[in-house]
Amino acid sequence: MAYDSAQAKPHLLSLQGREKLSLTGVEDVSGFDESLIVLSTALGALTVRGEGLHIERIDLDAGQLEVRGRVQELSYDESAPSGSLWQRLFG
Repeated sequence: MAYDSAQAKPHLLSLQGREKLSLTGVEDVSGFDESLIVLSTALGALTVRGEGLHIERIDLDAGQLEVRGRVQELSYDESAPSGSLWQRLFG
């Protein structure tokens, strides 16, 4: 799925010393515990893995999230393109 950056909220990710993660462009938090946070951003689904993770600040209206803990992995999930092969090729 392609994301139109002109319509999406600005997405910025800042990691300080693997201990503090700040995000903008956050649309929703699907789930979280001390080792995993799954959220939706303006650029797709983002999974944060680590140890002792906790959400320090969240403001979904402003699209902001701050996480403390030891961040070990950040990964974006790309969704499969929708429509037939011909629609994807010739739009």
